[in-house]
Amino acid sequence: MNSMLELDEYTIYIDESCHLENDDQPLMCIGYIKIASSSYEQFKEGIKSIKLKHKSPTEIKWNKLSMSRLALYKELIDFFFENELQFRAILVKNKHELDHEKFNKGDHTSFYYTLVYFLLRNPWVNNNKAKHRVILDIKDTRGKERLIKLDTRLNYEYNKNYQCDSPFKFFQHIRSDENEFLQLADFFIGAITYKSRKLHKDANASKVKIKVIEYLEKKSGYLLHDGTDPLEKKFNIFDFRIQTKT
Repeated sequence: MNSMLELDEYTIYIDESCHLENDDQPLMCIGYIKIASSSYEQFKEGIKSIKLKHKSPTEIKWNKLSMSRLALYKELIDFFFENELQFRAILVKNKHELDHEKFNKGDHTSFYYTLVYFLLRNPWVNNNKAKHRVILDIKDTRGKERLIKLDTRLNYEYNKNYQCDSPFKFFQHIRSDENEFLQLADFFIGAITYKSRKLHKDANASKVKIKVIEYLEKKSGYLLHDGTDPLEKKFNIFDFRIQTKT
């Protein structure tokens, strides 16, 4: 299941939830779906065929789940675990306690790039010798500027820490409704943040979201609100311990 060739070329699809500094959300999560670039067409068509089988050709989004489509969601989860796709996320709890002035060059944007760096650089998951393309869900009009900064930051960190160039060679923004893998990343991230915010305990909690969370925890073998083993390659969640204000 995790037999991806180490020197292959990969594509990483990144999405995030509750990433804005002043959105009144207590936590944030950023994560990706990773595939061998040579498998793109195969996996894309596989996901599309599942959606068509369930008569649901439209975009899959966590905020728009429906109980009538529960079988679809479970089959998508099965597809992920039965094929050579990988998921990794960083979960940041109590983000309002972040001390940007002391640790993040004074602003939340710098912290965002730090998170992306930590998300991508896990040496047990992403081999430094393999080439990676990075695709991000477009969020605002500053997309090109952000991609340039991200490329610069990654090259700086890899030169400083590993004495080599960054293996992440190509960056692009696209819209999630145009890509099956960004939608899958959104789906998993949504489940993680919903469980971590304890929304599943609310009296009016979404029954379909609870069932999806339970199924995803069963298939992964992990509780979504906790971190996984750092060596986990298939479904990896890094529970980020923030350095807080004193």
